[in-house]
Order: sequence, then C-alpha cells, then structure tokens
Amino acid sequence: MADPGMSVTPYWELTFDADGDPDGAERDRLLREVTGHGVRDLIVFAHGWNNDRSGATALYRHFFAPIPVLSPKARIGYVGVIWPSMRFCDEPIPDFPRSTAAVVPEPGSTPVPALDKDTRHALLETFPGRATVVDQIARMLDQRPANELEQFGRLVRQLVEVVPGGPQPLFAADTLAEGVPQSEPVLFTGGTAALCEEFAHALTGLRQGAGAAGFALPDPWDGAKELLRQATYYAMKRRGGTVGERGLGPVIGQLAGAAPEVRVHLVGHSFGGRLVSFALRGLPDGVRTVKSVTLLQGAFSHYAFAARLPQDGRTSGVLNGQENRIDGPLVCCYSHFDEALGTLYPLASRMADDSQSIVGTDVEEMLDVGRLLGVKWGAMGHDGVQAVPDTQSLDLAGALRGPLAASGCVNVDAAAVVKNGGPPAGAHSDIVHPELARVVLAAGRIV
Repeated sequence: MADPGMSVTPYWELTFDADGDPDGAERDRLLREVTGHGVRDLIVFAHGWNNDRSGATALYRHFFAPIPVLSPKARIGYVGVIWPSMRFCDEPIPDFPRSTAAVVPEPGSTPVPALDKDTRHALLETFPGRATVVDQIARMLDQRPANELEQFGRLVRQLVEVVPGGPQPLFAADTLAEGVPQSEPVLFTGGTAALCEEFAHALTGLRQGAGAAGFALPDPWDGAKELLRQATYYAMKRRGGTVGERGLGPVIGQLAGAAPEVRVHLVGHSFGGRLVSFALRGLPDGVRTVKSVTLLQGAFSHYAFAARLPQDGRTSGVLNGQENRIDGPLVCCYSHFDEALGTLYPLASRMADDSQSIVGTDVEEMLDVGRLLGVKWGAMGHDGVQAVPDTQSLDLAGALRGPLAASGCVNVDAAAVVKNGGPPAGAHSDIVHPELARVVLAAGRIV
C-alpha cells in the first residue's frame, strides 16, 4: 500500500494503461483496505504531464505533505493516480528537486540536443514501439534540414497516431462543436511549415513580450519542437479523457459499493484535471460519493461544462451537467501566469479545428490575437469555468476565508501563488502550495 517515500499515510496508488484499464491488484487492494484504515475522506489526485511514476509521486508527496497539519483531526486517505502521460524536460517545475525539473545549460556552453535524453526516453515510454520515429524526429530537430518540414510533420503524426479501432479518439473533444473526430485534426494534417511558423511567432512573443525591440521573423524550424510538444499534448488530452471515463470513474463506482461511507475528493492537475472531470461521466448511475472536484491549472476547454457555447448556442460542452454528479462543488483554480494555457493551448486548440492563420503579424498583434483566441479556445487553468450560470468567482484569499458554494462551479483566481516559471509553460506546474491544499480541504469540507 504505502510508498515508504510518501509524505502521508494511508496512501494507495491506482495505475491505468492508455485505454483506461486499471492495475487489478492495486484496485483490489484499495477496495479491500480503505475501510480497515478508518478513512472518512479519500483524496484522489491525478497528475498532469509527468514522465514516470517517480515524477508523479514526487508531485503527490509535496502536495499532500501539509494536509495532515492543516486538518489534524480528519481521517484522510490518499490515492495517487498513475497514467501514461509525459512532460517535456525543458519545462521546469518550480521548487522541485533538479531530478524532476529541466536542466538549463550555462551561457556559452556546448549546445544541447533539441530533445534531451530524458524527453526522448519519455517519448519512448509514452508511445511504445516508435523508437525509429523518435530518433528521426530528434535528428531533424538538431539538423533543421531545408525544405523538409513536411516530412517532420509526417513523423510527428506517425508518433502520436492511435491504433485504428481503439477507444481514444472518442475522448478527444471538449465541446460538441468539435464533434467526434473521424481522423486527426488540422493540427496534424495542415501544412507543417505554416503551423511551425505560427508556433515560432507565439514563442517569440512569450520570450520577448509585446513591444519588444529588434523583432525579426523567426525560422519556422523555431516552432517545430512546439509542434511536437502540442501534438504530444493533444494525445495526452485524448488519453486523459479515456482514462477518466473508462478507468477512474468505474473504480470510484466500485469503491462506493465496497465502502459507501467514504467521501471521495477528486483533484487533477493539467490533463489530470480533464481526467478527473471525465471520471464523472464514468460514474455508475446513483453513485453520490464524490463530494468535491478540484481542478489545478486544468488543461481543457473552459467551455467543457457549458450548456450552450457563446459562439454557437446550438451546442454545448461534452461535460455539460456533469458537475451535478458531484455531491458538492467543482472548484477550478486558474492563473493568468500560466503561459502554456494562456497562449500555446488556445493556439494549438484553434489549430485542431480552424485553418485561420496569424502568420505575418508582429509580436504585439500576435499577442492580441492570442488573447482573442483565448476567448473561444481558452483553457480552464487560464481563466476558469466559463458559460456556466451561477458560477461563484473568488480570489484565493476569499476562497480560503470561505465558505465555498455547497454545489455548482467555483472559480478561484490562484495567481497570488501560481506565478513562477519561465517560457514556454510559465506557471503551469507551480501548484505545490499549502494554500492550494487548503482549497482542496475547503472544497471537500474536510475538517
């Protein structure tokens, strides 16, 4: 059960494969042991982009650590969800040990490969059987051969494609407007050079800021790694929905049968937020043991829970009404310092459905367009739940004063603490703060 390196006890893990199938021994151990430990409140945390079990458990160890002190009388159990996702290692995690953060070369040192060995290893683990493709992609990113970006795009598509007939494409959409994809989106099928040029513009804007002097048109190869990153993260988004609905949701249903008095609190970071939200769709009918859901920098559409989309009142979010399956609130923590979700996510999401280009604009205009894209293509973790009536909106201090709404959606602006991190991800992974642990406790009314 307990990992000897974990900061809390009792602690269990639930491991799922890419199709949502759980590790049966881990699941059965949780169902068998949770009652015997006298657990009343069970906090179930799903990581976002972490390369392996050690990275995921490091997140859980740090995040859970203050909870026993914050709520010493509560009978709390903890579950860490392990699912196959990945993080590019040039995205540092603030305040984490160097082993789980990016290694930044010293100025003037020998150039490092575009794909460091840890990121290459993560790609191989996340997309098994694609070693030759990963090697070709890495070589092209280093050599940047002229007139071969289209070949690079074909390799990226080959890397992240799913097995025909598998379930994952059914879980890729966040709104009904996106539909059920019958083939890969424009992000993978559009002209690679144009897509890479757009990403290069976006990255230049993030690094220089609006109004920066000396701006020059970037080489489209400057955006090639970002195309790979976003294609990989599209696959993670798709996979998160699969694991949530087909995996975690049914396990929570089984837990409700085995331990009906245990109150479940779902927490998800990044694509893990999408995972725990889709778990609501996977709950068996009549299960009311989920008492709260807390999303930390959720990497999915801010319209996912909407009954009607502002830009198209005929359609809705794919999770419309699912917040009503919670016997308590859905709390969405967000921060405008999250550059991954504020600029790159809406750009990539628009590319997944819309061929309109922003190439040719200068940095300031590009950032303005990025903000406009964010209205339609924005993410939960950048501006919170949108288009859901009666959503409560609070800053972090107000949320901690409480009480939070007893049901429905609650947006919490967490920028007071979620603020550290450089390009390209910004503060996306800056979530290990006792204040956010307190939000989880407040959402679940854990005392």
